Amino acid sequence: MLVISKILNLTHNNNLTKHEQLVQGVIESIEDGQLTIGDQLPSINTMVEEIGYARKTIFKAYEELKNRGLIESRQLKGYFVISQATNITKRMALLLFAFQSYQEEFYKTFRKEMGRRFQIDVFFHHNNLTVFKTIISNINGKYGMYVIAPIQNEKVATLLKNIEPKKLLLVDRYLNLGPGYSYISQEFEEVIYTSLVRLLPEIKKYNKIILYFNEESDFSPISIKNAFQKFIDEFEVNGCVKNNYTIGSAKKGNLYFALGDTILWQILRDSVRNKYKIGEDIGILSQNDNVSKEIVFGGITTISTDFNEMAKRAALHLKGDTVTKLIMPSRLIKRSSL
Repeated sequence: MLVISKILNLTHNNNLTKHEQLVQGVIESIEDGQLTIGDQLPSINTMVEEIGYARKTIFKAYEELKNRGLIESRQLKGYFVISQATNITKRMALLLFAFQSYQEEFYKTFRKEMGRRFQIDVFFHHNNLTVFKTIISNINGKYGMYVIAPIQNEKVATLLKNIEPKKLLLVDRYLNLGPGYSYISQEFEEVIYTSLVRLLPEIKKYNKIILYFNEESDFSPISIKNAFQKFIDEFEVNGCVKNNYTIGSAKKGNLYFALGDTILWQILRDSVRNKYKIGEDIGILSQNDNVSKEIVFGGITTISTDFNEMAKRAALHLKGDTVTKLIMPSRLIKRSSL
């Protein structure tokens, strides 16, 4: 039977236990149309002979498939397929940068949109290539779907191509894996540059604009730094890029462009201590909007995509059966911090 061949192919996957190989083999056979409603599965004795696993292992796998509502056992007849709804309790791996506010926003919306039938396991790679490789190595072959915010690196692209295109969706950062792969990503360089140009009158109110850019801690793409440098060069704006903010260094007359929330809150705290008025004595520009930035100090000006909408689009893709290639729009949200 084709289902036995499917399971035998999975026995070479060291990331799956014997139990997982059996369950996944039947599920994939149903998804591929090799098993349809009413089809009989191989008996436990046949599976023992053909696969070579213990009766107990095969029985437990069949029990799990019964609990998922995919098969039933009929007395003296065997096991039969009763449903093709393999998405019920399908395991899904969600790999993000870190549990920052905007990624938390994405997760909550995504979790809600997918519903309870999906088991979503969340992992974080913290923009660390070694951690990313380890996680992918550990989870590859164990999930029905993979939703991954990739590190923009050629080694990562090679690694992700080991996952079947139909099982992989890239979110947040763009990475070109080829025509068969799906993504729902942001664009950074053009939107940062055009937003800064639109803010030129406000920026000129200040003596200097400082971008805090740290690729490792902020998980920010180099394209943001490139866009900033292009802007200050073309418009002859007094500006510079710094790796980190020194606590207590906030200076009246400066405009601070903080990509990471930690630096943002440090600058705001120092401004309060120095009795600086945000939007007058100093300016603040931030990336990735959230409710807090909408409220504090009359609102913080941000450049941001809509992570709720990104999550909804991701859920919609996973419930469908098409290739998605989407660059999410970002927008400048002007508030009183400039």
